[in-house]
Amino acid sequence: MRSTLPTHSPLRQRICLALAIGCAALLGPSLASAQAPYPDKPIRFVVPYPPGGGTDVIARIVQPRLQAALGQTVVIDNRGGGGGSLGTDLVSKATPDGYTVLFTLSSHTINPAIYPKLSFDTQRDFEPVGMVASLPQLLAANPQFAGNTVAETVALAKAKPGLPFASVGNGSPGHLAGELMMLRTGTQMTHIPYKGGGPAVIDVIGGQVPLLWVSIPAAAQHVKNGKLKAIAVSTLKRSAAFPDVPTMQEAGIKDFEVDSWYAMFVPAKTPRAVINRLNAALNQVLAEPEIRAALLAQGSEGVGGTPEALGQVVAAELPEGAALVKAANIKADGDERRCRPGGARARRASHRRRLRPGARGRTRGRRWLGHHGAHAQPLTCRVSRCRHRHRPRRRQRAQEPPQDAGLAA
Repeated sequence: MRSTLPTHSPLRQRICLALAIGCAALLGPSLASAQAPYPDKPIRFVVPYPPGGGTDVIARIVQPRLQAALGQTVVIDNRGGGGGSLGTDLVSKATPDGYTVLFTLSSHTINPAIYPKLSFDTQRDFEPVGMVASLPQLLAANPQFAGNTVAETVALAKAKPGLPFASVGNGSPGHLAGELMMLRTGTQMTHIPYKGGGPAVIDVIGGQVPLLWVSIPAAAQHVKNGKLKAIAVSTLKRSAAFPDVPTMQEAGIKDFEVDSWYAMFVPAKTPRAVINRLNAALNQVLAEPEIRAALLAQGSEGVGGTPEALGQVVAAELPEGAALVKAANIKADGDERRCRPGGARARRASHRRRLRPGARGRTRGRRWLGHHGAHAQPLTCRVSRCRHRHRPRRRQRAQEPPQDAGLAA
């Protein structure tokens, strides 16, 4: 249908101008993003575990050099909870532009079997960038724990069924190592899941839990300082960080191997050019001798490689993890907890409350130190039917002024 407006009609000119402006508005952002070099603003690395854990330690080792390789600031954002699934879910819903990166560990392929109602799909909702490092899990204990070897630990677990062990969380490599240990030794132990390696290590050092399976970076410094003692590693060969610590197989546990890794992922539909840029920067950083030495000091071995290689690892481990979860009948024990085993079942961390001035606990009018972490600030237990024995809260003595306070005045 031909227009009846004259060629030079003011109305026709205004219509053409409006159409041109509309097209420019629609195409402008796409053209600008296509022309702008990546990255042109800070990049957020979401670590789905709290600070101080193995994933956080490894991320902070490579962070400065990745900043130099990419020419932009890399911000680490710790989002712990749900065995890593909370932070992972956040990345799955992020804009696929390369400015939100998931820095996680191998529980990424276990969580789908542990949490069947995840709001994301491990393969469909993510694009692999590259594997950062691989490492064993470490069986460590409080120095006061009676067992010093795997055989002694197994004997204690058989003599006292329900011996607790901590891990980074449900579905973590440490959780799987503990379950495999029970399968191979015929023992019954109690899994205490935490929201990350940092909190788990702190409670084992404090004596709240006697044992834990954790990645070496989260425990290495504490083992060297004597705050933890190393018993065994989960891989087929010993760790370079602790060459004197035997493997589980060397300790007499046959068919025992749990390997773990750290890797980078981005949301699905991220442009291929952006993925290649991140992958190239990662491989450049992992090739540096200083970075490889820093990783080795934490018991990790730098890997690198292509996005396709990481994708193949994920595709292979998903069914393997599901089979192990089914064989061991592993189920999520609710949310990660801060629990003192013995007497009361595990309680959620949401029960922690700060102590009000002059407040008292509910049981027998006692004032309590906390629920459930001796390292935390004074807390009040508000959980009904809690039978834990908490330490009485100590009175704070008023600090005396220095003797030369009058002179200073």
